Amino acid sequence: MIKRLIKCVREYKKASILSVLFITFEVVLECILPFMTSKLVDQMNDSNNKLLVVYSIILVVMAMLSLLFGALAGKYSAMAAAGFARNLRHDMYESISNYSFSNIDKFQASSLVTRMTTDVTNVQNAYIQIIRTAIRSPLMIIFSLIMSFVIAPQLAWIFVVVMIALAALLMLMMVSTMRIFKRVFKKYDALNDSVEENISGIRVVKSFVREDYEINKFNKTSDNLKKDFTIVERIIGMASPLMSAAVNVIMVLILFIGSTLIVKNSSMSMVDGKPVMVFNELSIGQFQSLMTYGFQSLMALMMFQMVIIMIVMAIESAKRITEVLEEKPTILNPENPIYEINDGSIKFENVSFKYKDDAANYALSDINLEIKSGETIGILGSTGSSKTSLVNLISRLYDVTEGNLYVSGVNVKDYDIKALRDSVAVVLQKNLLFKGTIESNLRWGNENATLDEIKEACKLACADEFIETFPKGYETEITQGGTNVSGGQKQRLCIARALLKKPKILILDDSTSAVDTKTDSKIRKGFKEFIPSTTKIIIAQRVSSIEDADKIIIMDNGKINAIGTHEELLKNNEIYKEVYYTQNKSTDNVSAKEVE
Repeated sequence: MIKRLIKCVREYKKASILSVLFITFEVVLECILPFMTSKLVDQMNDSNNKLLVVYSIILVVMAMLSLLFGALAGKYSAMAAAGFARNLRHDMYESISNYSFSNIDKFQASSLVTRMTTDVTNVQNAYIQIIRTAIRSPLMIIFSLIMSFVIAPQLAWIFVVVMIALAALLMLMMVSTMRIFKRVFKKYDALNDSVEENISGIRVVKSFVREDYEINKFNKTSDNLKKDFTIVERIIGMASPLMSAAVNVIMVLILFIGSTLIVKNSSMSMVDGKPVMVFNELSIGQFQSLMTYGFQSLMALMMFQMVIIMIVMAIESAKRITEVLEEKPTILNPENPIYEINDGSIKFENVSFKYKDDAANYALSDINLEIKSGETIGILGSTGSSKTSLVNLISRLYDVTEGNLYVSGVNVKDYDIKALRDSVAVVLQKNLLFKGTIESNLRWGNENATLDEIKEACKLACADEFIETFPKGYETEITQGGTNVSGGQKQRLCIARALLKKPKILILDDSTSAVDTKTDSKIRKGFKEFIPSTTKIIIAQRVSSIEDADKIIIMDNGKINAIGTHEELLKNNEIYKEVYYTQNKSTDNVSAKEVE
């Protein structure tokens, strides 16, 4: 995990190293400053003005250098941490972009959002603390203790004893918080999932007046998260009084023992005719610097404990980020891929498919189907009959579990994925437009398309009818998700976008459901006249959308129930007859028996 995350530092290694170096210089100076201050205080007692000036200048210079090194450390650590987080998000986004649908299903969108936001922020905060505080605190503790033993070894042991006791208590607190942080992030996912579901389904929520239910559901998830964080904050909150108690204990012990040593082991002497206080074991300046070192070391220990808690919290985030980075796409290019796809012929050979390897049931079973290039194929079936699952296999959005699938006589697993998907245009069941102009959205199909080609595709999809009514035409702005155009307009723009790819295979997954029957008929007529060599697969709920297809496939419970033309199925297939007469009973009084 650590190796994988460190790779994301990349060009910010220099900034990280400089941050550590400047922090080290800053700590060294901060630890020397109290020692020099003790010299200054003791020199004031000796009344040596020259040395007093020298020590004062040294202190000022050291203080300025410490400030400079601290500022530089802050600059480079911020640069390194922000850059590290940037690289993490970039690498995660790149990994997710290469995922197959199976990988996305494994993580869920809400979890991926949490990992790219909250988890990355946690790791970023931990990283800046590691290259700053986690370096500074141990160095400060070590140097302060060394200087304490140099000045007064008989008192320095007080620091060691108190710090060991405090460290043990802080470690106990850290272990307690670790268990809670492990479950917190799953609750973050649940919270994001609740928000995402509510926003995406806001129309349904409002239509059924379920706002109160959704609010209560969100509050329940939020309260669960709050309870865990409340426990953590209570535990962490104990650190401050423990720290205060340790400081007070050290203050009392140092003041009591140190003042005793100063009083008992000091005397007045005459130097150059002047009375001067002579300290045999501990001077006032040393006593003062000793207090400073004690406070510095305890504060450093306190900061180190806070960093450890932050790192513990970030470890769980780091694990979740690493899972995303190390997840291998289930669909990969073969070693020697085929780039040329000659035609749009398709063959399913004993194909079975299930979404998860450990799933009990297959979504598709025993599919044997052959489609010639240029044919128009209609697919009809009830909801949940796996119509979409069938066509998703053609462009390798999913891989078949059993059997083989061929396009242009070649197994789809042998093709270059990009070449295959460039030859298969899919207008998905859920239409999606992106923020930008109509033209920029259409260029997703072919970024190098000319304006004439764009207009031709829109004409074929009957989208030109409404585009030309807009004042800005193809430069009309589309909001995110295409919320400023109707469902039918959105579908026609998506069809035009797919046509710009000039595909060998065109799949329309219930993509004319929001279009009126007259426009639907015009679109199908245009397909027949202008792209006769393209294999067209139309999934529909309306019989009228597929009745003139070369073949109609009836799906039922993940299996092919029947294949035939409109007339053949109307005579021989009960499912097709039921759907047809249900949709046409108001206009067609011919009974099934009369047709037969």
